[in-house]
Amino acid sequence: MNATEGSWRRALGIEGAVMRWLVILASVVVLAASSVNCSRDRANSASDIFSSPNILAPSTTHAPATHVATEGEGVRKKPGGANSSSSLTLVMHADTNGNGLPDWGDTVTFNVSTTETTEPHVDLTCSQNGVIVYWATTGYFESYLWPWTQFMTLSSTAWQGGAAECTAKLYYFSGRRMPVLASISFTAGP
Repeated sequence: MNATEGSWRRALGIEGAVMRWLVILASVVVLAASSVNCSRDRANSASDIFSSPNILAPSTTHAPATHVATEGEGVRKKPGGANSSSSLTLVMHADTNGNGLPDWGDTVTFNVSTTETTEPHVDLTCSQNGVIVYWATTGYFESYLWPWTQFMTLSSTAWQGGAAECTAKLYYFSGRRMPVLASISFTAGP
């Protein structure tokens, strides 16, 4: 191998690494874009959180948030006998009819507390007659990239009105696992 061939191979190695990185980045972007489009194409699809008219401005009112008496708590035994605790509380952010309860069209968020992780997430699923009509998941930590998704408007293209049974789960990512730390269930009124 001559000197020119050796420098060509070294340059190709660096360029190859950059190309692999760009291919991975492009794949992630394409996958994210296609998953949004896939959810819009399915009949009875899960919630299209982007259909909310106030995704960038979660509340059209400036009223203070209202705590709702729906709470979930969890206590887990850690190795060595120490306990960790977690809690999840439903909070009304925009109460369109002013009854203090979660209803279709209201905007909710959650108060989250856990000693288990520094990156807790909440998953909210609502169903009507066993069919999922709303699904949202978001992170509740300082560096989360999409903090406006912490405000969830209880409606979607699949949920045009009526009551729904909802479950919120507080969880975190641990490799391939997503341990649930606390959960609450509530009925969103019509």
